[in-house]
Amino acid sequence: MAETATPAETAHVDRVRGARRSPAEHLADAFTSGSVPGTVTLTEIPYQAMVGVRVHPASDAGNRVASVTGGLPAACGEVTGGGGVNTLWLGPTEFMVVAPEEAHDSLGGSLVSDLTTALGNDAGQVVDLSANRTTFELSGSHARAVLEKTCALDLHPRVFKAGTAVSTELAHIPVMLWKTSDETYRIFPRASFADFLGRWLIDAMREYASPEVP
Repeated sequence: MAETATPAETAHVDRVRGARRSPAEHLADAFTSGSVPGTVTLTEIPYQAMVGVRVHPASDAGNRVASVTGGLPAACGEVTGGGGVNTLWLGPTEFMVVAPEEAHDSLGGSLVSDLTTALGNDAGQVVDLSANRTTFELSGSHARAVLEKTCALDLHPRVFKAGTAVSTELAHIPVMLWKTSDETYRIFPRASFADFLGRWLIDAMREYASPEVP
């Protein structure tokens, strides 16, 4: 059971959170002004907990890790979990666990420490990647059309179904692309590429702000 945080510990966490700046924070106003509600909307979801895990899913360690994450994907594109904690397939023994900010630095315990404990001394790896990437959310009836301007994947809903996540490229930037619902995509670029990709997406959305576009 997690210990109750002292007022000093809570204040420290609040100070750390207040000092952070997300990779695309400076583009927030541009994301808002470039969005067309109901048609295509772009936002950043900053500070999500992201943990890289390497473990053989059929091993004892894999079973223990799966008990923390709510399962491990068995094939490319599969996403497991739920309730805020989801695991994306990167390879047969490599996964990325994504969870809300609170899972990363919750007082008295964290997702990273829980996964590290589950792995134990067995073969594998648990690495905190939270500062390595940010999350963009692109949604709306024309979200797929924006992505299709640069993504080589077949994004037709018969092929790329909701609940699927794959590694791909957008504007020549390597990303993880996760279709979370029929008209919503989460994009995970590395922090160093967030400015470039954010600006590219704004430009790709620009045509849909025109009243001539149905």
